[in-house]
Amino acid sequence: MGTLSADLAFRGLVHQVSEPGVVARLDAGGIVTYGGFDPTAPSLHVGHLVPISMLRRVQLSGNPPIVVAGGGTGLIGDPGGKTSERSVLSREEVDANLAGVRPQLELLLDFSPGAGSARAALVDNAEWLAGIAMVDFLRDVGKHFTVNQMVAKESVRSRFERAGQGISFTEFSYMLLQAYDFLRLHVDRGCTLQIGGSEQWGNITMGIELVRKATGHEVHGLTLPLLLKADGTKFGKTESGTVWLDARLTSPYRFYQYFVQVEDAVVGTLLRRLTFLSHEEILELEREVAERPERRAAQRALARAVATMVHGESEAARAERASAALFGEAIAGLDERTLLEVVDEAPSSSLPRSILDGDGPSAPTLVDLLVDAGLTRSKSEARRAVAQGGVYVNNVRASDADHILSSRDLLHDRYVVLRRGRRDYHLLRLE
Repeated sequence: MGTLSADLAFRGLVHQVSEPGVVARLDAGGIVTYGGFDPTAPSLHVGHLVPISMLRRVQLSGNPPIVVAGGGTGLIGDPGGKTSERSVLSREEVDANLAGVRPQLELLLDFSPGAGSARAALVDNAEWLAGIAMVDFLRDVGKHFTVNQMVAKESVRSRFERAGQGISFTEFSYMLLQAYDFLRLHVDRGCTLQIGGSEQWGNITMGIELVRKATGHEVHGLTLPLLLKADGTKFGKTESGTVWLDARLTSPYRFYQYFVQVEDAVVGTLLRRLTFLSHEEILELEREVAERPERRAAQRALARAVATMVHGESEAARAERASAALFGEAIAGLDERTLLEVVDEAPSSSLPRSILDGDGPSAPTLVDLLVDAGLTRSKSEARRAVAQGGVYVNNVRASDADHILSSRDLLHDRYVVLRRGRRDYHLLRLE
């Protein structure tokens, strides 16, 4: 891939820099670089993957990354990118969120001694923010900035410009706290570069200025473009909510499926910014999108790469197998947990086990089940659908409209998956 600067240019990962030569200096290694993540939730989400993967790219080029888990700033709340005041978290909530976020960061970066001089460090800014006296902070940090400067920052100005909106002194002070982070990391750890999303530019420049005024040293900032969907909305949100990195909040299968389903218009950008695939692989996948979009090869490669990075090879492979089984007979080979994830969004209903093998007084036929499940509107429509080859039992095409379920039809001795056409599913549970 050549130099880091060439790689970042190919991937479109540099949005703003405080000085043009910053990126080129990363090529030689040894630039201590930090990025921060406030623990406002018990997990990071896919929107965090760009800055995290950026820190990983920096580390692979010999630059030691520092990850600041904001145990202090998380108590305040960053106004950047928000149209209204954040909910204030308790210290107990922030500590619990930190406990969830830390292992995710440790999975994505190398904190081991084997990383040598590029070893990553994880620090909590509560170490220096929680104990600082207010008078000392106002005297040593606040004196370096005017209210005029702070109001001019986009994160603050946008709140003033919205009718009926404002900003509390608590959130107004956030940029000073983040600036102080940069000062402490520079003095204590030799950090000279901060990275963040484009909405962080105002906070980053405040830190640069504080370091210069307090020490006389020059430090720098670099921002990354936000990930956006084709419609311009933020990437990482679905109708059902945020796509989390924690497998307990978003299963590896759902995580994989999210990336499989991204639009053709943005899959190339996501391949460049989120994965570590080579330039040649990405260009070939982009050609596939242009020439054979129906194959969705780029989406599958993206999903596989990101799921592997976040959840490991075995979980990514398991999710890939489950995704392939969604429309194939391999659904019968899925373990119970994965099967239920695959059909999680499908309607479901329960039936007594007495219907099996016609034991009941009026055991329903496949036609009856299709109507009861809402997959067809009438028995005649159900019979036509079966005759036309559009009905499946456990993804095996059904040919007998009068088929009565037997124990041989059960998956995990309990479930039957009915499907009409390509996407209309219903899960039967035998109780």
